[in-house]
This record gives sequence, C-alpha cells and structure tokens, in this order.
Amino acid sequence: MAAATVSAIPAVTPHSRLTDSHGRIIHDLRVSITDRCNYKCVYCRTGELGAQYPELTIDEYLRLIGLFVGLGVTKVRLTGGEPLLRHGVVQLVKELSGLRTLWGQPLDIAVTTNGHLLDSLAGPLKAAGLSRITVSMDAVDDSTFERITRIEGSFQTVLGGIRAARAAGLTPLKINCVLLRGFNDDQIEGFARFAREEDVVVRFIEFMPLEEGRLWSPEIVVPLKEIVERINRRVMPLVELPARESSETARRYTFADGVGEIGIIAPVSQAFCGACSRVRLTSDGKIRTCLFSQVEHDLYGRMRAGAGDEELSAYIFRTVQQKEARHHIGEPGFLKPTRSMVHIGG
Repeated sequence: MAAATVSAIPAVTPHSRLTDSHGRIIHDLRVSITDRCNYKCVYCRTGELGAQYPELTIDEYLRLIGLFVGLGVTKVRLTGGEPLLRHGVVQLVKELSGLRTLWGQPLDIAVTTNGHLLDSLAGPLKAAGLSRITVSMDAVDDSTFERITRIEGSFQTVLGGIRAARAAGLTPLKINCVLLRGFNDDQIEGFARFAREEDVVVRFIEFMPLEEGRLWSPEIVVPLKEIVERINRRVMPLVELPARESSETARRYTFADGVGEIGIIAPVSQAFCGACSRVRLTSDGKIRTCLFSQVEHDLYGRMRAGAGDEELSAYIFRTVQQKEARHHIGEPGFLKPTRSMVHIGG
C-alpha cells in the first residue's frame, strides 16, 4: 500500500490541531525513555530488571518529540520503566524546555518516577526546566512498601526524594498509588493523612490489566466509590473539586477543612475514554494510541529508514486518526495489551 502523501496533512494552526477520528484533540504525549527499572514491584514486574527493548538516543527522542509538538502537543511526560535511570535525562529535560508549542508557550514537561533517585536529581531537573513530577508510591509504611518493591530501605529513600522535590519547587507534587484489594488497600486512610501532612496530592488508581504476571480480575479492583466512602468515614469528609480541564483523568477532592487534596483515577469503574487527549511513544519508538492497543505503529523504524520530518509527521497524523474510541476492560472478549505497563510507559 502506498504511503499517504504529505499533502494529505491539513495545516496545523490554533484552529486546526492534531485530532483523532472521534473528534478528540490530542495534546498530551507520554514518552517512555527506558523500560529498565531499579524496582521489581510484585504487581508490576516479574521479569529481569534490564531493558527488554532497544532504547533510542536522547537526540532521537528529541527529534520525535519535536514532531509531536509541531502537530499541537503541549504536554510531554517522561516515563519508564524508571526514567531517572536513563543517562542524559536532565539534558533531555533541558532540551525539551527550549521547545515552544504552536502558540509560543513553553512546553509542559513532567516526569513519572518511583522516586528512588529523586533526592539527588530533583534540583537539577527543576533547574533544567521540569514543570511537574509524579512519584509512584504504593504504601505509606516501611514494611508494606518494601514488600511491594522488594528493595530494603526503599520507603525512606523515596520519602527523602519526595521531600527533596517539594523543596526544589516541583509542586504541586503528585503521589500515585495503585490499589489492589487484599494487597495494599489497607493503606487508603494512611495515604489520606499523608496528603495532609506532606502537602502532596495523593492519587489512587484503580488496578488495570497491565501487569506482567497477568493477575488481574475485577475482584482485585478497589473502586472510586469505596475509596471515597472509607476516607469520609475514617479520616474526614471529602468535598469534590471541579475538573481543571475536560480531559483530566482524576476526580479531584479536598477535605472538609480545605487542607490536602485527593485524586482518584478510575479507568475501570468510571472510564474517561471519551475525553482522552493522549498518545504514547514506547522506549523503542513505537506509537501506542491507547494503553490497551493491540497494534503498535513503528515511528522510529521509519526514521531509521531515512524518512524526513514531513513524512514522519504525516505518519503521526494518520496514526492518531486510528486512535481507539475506548478500552473494553471487563467486557467479554477483552484482550490485554500486547505489552505490560513497564514496557509501554505510564
């Protein structure tokens, strides 16, 4: 089949942005810069800690990210694996901070990390131009946290990283907790108090079928309604906050006294696919239009074959047009994605 011509791309202006066939504006790019991780969390990773897929060079990531920005992307989140393991991550953030959106504004740059290396890197990342940071943290007591990560001393290391990030001005600082019933759902109340005491935004995430061990079942999911009821009853009543934008994934709450914020991301019980604004680029340069895609689109392969920027932009544009309307978690015939979360990128 002949490739689509560059002339098929309409001019991208403030009135014409990268949009899928369902009318959703795509402005959020998640980029995995490694699938390596220094943790081996029991619900996430069962294989080796080293990279399974080849990684791009920093310059190659910059070129591909720049193409998305040229098509209207305004937010870039660096993920992994553990992105802070990647040599050159501070330089990558610095280079990205020099990019401007189509409307002349600075690019919104964020990182999702397990926090283990954050104590020493928070300051340099902030100085390089990082906008925001999210720390993945699935317990607020030492023993449970270390049982999950399988790394002794990991809780205190991550807590130090969180405090270093806050001191560096990487705020509002978000903490993501994936909840599994019978595993760490006893941490809900502790996390609610942690949000108030540490001045962070704690976000609970419903467990999705993205793990390597293929453990997922509907019974493991702790739904939004239950989380809210438990905090209301055992900590303090929550008051829902308005969404900042239509594509926001979390339902936001504050406490009755206005101190602290909780978010709940509920892709299983209250799917938000209709407002999805994001696509993903894997560490080996493939576009995934949904976490649960069964097909990947090899952008890097085309670049290595010598495709120019216009041809690559045309390929991105065509690929985004194929973005799925929604996921089908829990429905008959649902297929798990072709890769686990650690290889897709958060």
